[in-house]
Amino acid sequence: MRRVIIVLVLCVIGAGWYGLAGSKVALAVNGRSLSESQFAAELRAFEANPGLFCYMSSLANTALAQHGAGRDTVTAAGETAWANLRLEGIAIDQYVAVALKHRPTSADLASAKTSLEGEMAQAAAQTSNTCSGTPAQALAAMPAEMRAAQIEDQASSMYLVSKLNATIPLTATAIKAYYQAHQSNYDRICVSVAVVSPTRLSAFAASQAQGESVAQLAKTYSVDTSAAQGGAYGCFSPSSSSYASVRSDVGATPIGHFPTTPLSINYNNGTYALFVAATSKSPTPFAQAQGVVISDIQSSNATAANSVKASILYAAAVALDPAYGRWGLGSSGPTIFAPGLPKDSGPATTTQLTTASTTPYQ
Repeated sequence: MRRVIIVLVLCVIGAGWYGLAGSKVALAVNGRSLSESQFAAELRAFEANPGLFCYMSSLANTALAQHGAGRDTVTAAGETAWANLRLEGIAIDQYVAVALKHRPTSADLASAKTSLEGEMAQAAAQTSNTCSGTPAQALAAMPAEMRAAQIEDQASSMYLVSKLNATIPLTATAIKAYYQAHQSNYDRICVSVAVVSPTRLSAFAASQAQGESVAQLAKTYSVDTSAAQGGAYGCFSPSSSSYASVRSDVGATPIGHFPTTPLSINYNNGTYALFVAATSKSPTPFAQAQGVVISDIQSSNATAANSVKASILYAAAVALDPAYGRWGLGSSGPTIFAPGLPKDSGPATTTQLTTASTTPYQ
C-alpha cells in the first residue's frame, strides 16, 4: 500500500545536503539516508534478475533499466523512477514512526509482504507484463537490505491508509454497501458507436441537432463496419475487461443519445471522431460486479491516500545526489526529475497504491 501515498511543505536542503559528497549518500529524507552503495546494489539487482526487473518496473510504470545491457545502460529515467519510490517509502515510513508513533510488528511485516506481492502481481497484469517467476521469488531476489526496506515501507503505508477517514475498508460488508450506494455504476451497458471523419463533423452535428436517432446518425455518417447495424457495437458487463473504458466513454449522456463532444481515435491510419452512446442499461447482480466494485474502492482509497502522501512530501527535507535527478515541484506535487537529458526530461512516473484496471475496448 505504499503506492497509495506518493508525493508535506517542500524543504530542500541547500548548502548542507546531508554531506552527500563526503559520505556518498544517494538520497536522504529528514536525515535518514540511503547510501550510494546500497542504491547501486539495488539497481544491479534489477539487471541481474529479470523477474524482479519486470515486477518493479510494472510498479514504477517505467522500465528501470535496459535489461541485459549492463549497469552502464541503466537509463536516467529508470534510476530516477526507482529513487522516487525509495524516497517516498522512506518519507512515509518516517511519518508513521514519528507522527503516528507506530512501528510495524512482525505480524504487520508478514501482512505487508503478502500485500506487496499482491500489488506486484496486479501491477504486472495492469501493464500487460508477463513477468518470469512469482512476486515472492522477485522479492527473494532482492538484496536483504532492499527487501527489508520494501516490506517495512509497505507496512507503514498500510498502517497510514488504515488511519484515513476517507478509506473504505475492503470487507465483504463495506464492499456490498458501496455497490448498493452506487448500483447504477455497474449496469450492463449496450452501446452503439459512430466513427466520423473530421470533414463530416459539421453535418453530423446538424443532423444530431435535428433529432436524428443514434441508428440514423451511425448509418449516415459512421465509417465503421458497425454502421450497417445502426452502430450497434455490443453489450458489456462488469466482468468484461473493457467495461471501465466503456463506462467512461458513455459517461453521463442519456440513454439513446450520442454526446455532442466526441472522443478522438486513430482509425485507418487517420484521426477520426468517436461517438459512443448507451442504447440500454440493465442491473448487474452484486456477485458479477464485485471485481469492478473492489477496483473502484481501491481507486477511491488511493486518491485519498495520495493526497496525504503529497502533504508528507511537501514537508519533507530532501537531499539528493544530482546524478540521480533533482528534487522539484511537479504538476502533482514534489517529485524527482530525471537529470537534464532531453529524452529523459520531466518527472519520473509514480504510481498509486491501487488503481482500477482499465483496458480500451476494441
